[in-house]
Amino acid sequence: MKYQTQKIALSYFGVALALFAVQVLIGLLAGWVYVMPNTLSELAPFNIIRMVHTNALIIWLLLGFFGAAYFLIPEEAEREIHSPMLAYLQLIIFVVGTLGAVVTYVFDLFHGHWLLGMQGREFLEQPTWVKIGIVVGALIFLYNITMTVLQGRKTAITNVLLIGLWALALLFLFAFYNPANLSLDKLYWWYVVHLWVEGVWELVMASILAFLMLKLTGVDREIVEKWLYVIIATALFSGLLGTGHHYFWIGAPGYWKWVGSLFSVFEVVPFFAMMSFAFIMVWKGRREHPNQAALLWSLGCTVLAFFGAGVWGFMHTLHGVNYYTHGTQITAAHGHLSFFGAYVCLNLAMIAYAMPLLRNREPYNQVLSMASFWLMAGGMAFMTFTLTFAGTVQTHMQRVIGDYYMDVQDALGVFYWMRFGSGVAVLLGVLMYLYAVLLPRREIISHDASVAAE
Repeated sequence: MKYQTQKIALSYFGVALALFAVQVLIGLLAGWVYVMPNTLSELAPFNIIRMVHTNALIIWLLLGFFGAAYFLIPEEAEREIHSPMLAYLQLIIFVVGTLGAVVTYVFDLFHGHWLLGMQGREFLEQPTWVKIGIVVGALIFLYNITMTVLQGRKTAITNVLLIGLWALALLFLFAFYNPANLSLDKLYWWYVVHLWVEGVWELVMASILAFLMLKLTGVDREIVEKWLYVIIATALFSGLLGTGHHYFWIGAPGYWKWVGSLFSVFEVVPFFAMMSFAFIMVWKGRREHPNQAALLWSLGCTVLAFFGAGVWGFMHTLHGVNYYTHGTQITAAHGHLSFFGAYVCLNLAMIAYAMPLLRNREPYNQVLSMASFWLMAGGMAFMTFTLTFAGTVQTHMQRVIGDYYMDVQDALGVFYWMRFGSGVAVLLGVLMYLYAVLLPRREIISHDASVAAE
């Protein structure tokens, strides 16, 4: 670690990992409700469980991105973070907002209140006061890192990261617009949800991945930056109009069927480019970096993102197919693997790389960290296949034959049990990762050293 203010990232990573554990635990509870529907039905209904699960995911990923930025920008800009005090104030705002939102969800406080109550919009359920806090925290963050970059060295990595993070914050402003017309609401709602995860988050992902490849492979910066520009160009070209695949059935004009389908096909390209980029950098570098766990998480991130966001997204993105599959378990299969591959693995790769440096240790517990990758990735892959088969059966029974919804759900019971089992595997992998990253490996003292100490 070269700069003292990089330690800011330690606090962000700590809170992010805590929320990650909560998110997976709540997700496992949601999976259990699928097989035992009356579990906690009055104390914590399924809609509340799912809301906490998805919101915890979004917040911990954002905190991971913020922590990654506070870690890598000092090295890229070759100067300390502009204001450490503002960085910690931003973290406090996000923690308070997260706790306030969860308490509001769980106890259904201030029902229907425009400022204090839930908003009733998936992923954007946060009370208005929490949304305001998120904007304030984001503006503090953007001011802090922008001033740091402007006063220091400018690189392609910092430029792309800044563009991604500024766009992320600006697009969130659409969360405040909640028109009464449901079609119009969904039109702008996707400006946040889609243009985040299939647009500007890809810029953040590409820049963090480029930094990791630069550090882990030793490849020349010029080569890394050329790849980075190609990746972000394809991401923006495909992602912006690819939003149209969400407009198929919400009352938007019919041309969106063709625009959405065409550009959604190209959304596979940036993820394939990122996967190719990572493996070519490792091949060109031919360097045995001491932190092999971080390298495994980085490579795994690109592969799982390609299959989850690229292949599984393409699988049901054409409007002729989506007519039958939208809103089925196929959507859940795509969502789980794409989020895990593209953004969860990215944050875990960055934490696996940065944590030993932040704590002034050599890479430790690498075997356990790599084992946790295979357990989590294997569990999530099995969950994806399970939900894909469930969605295929559901599509045929419900959308083609026309069976009743609850009869179809009964028929999918075996798939839900398998999904729950894969969730247990993912949780075990999370616990292994937390142990590997947070607790140092016990040092083995040689006989000669112990004699000398005596």
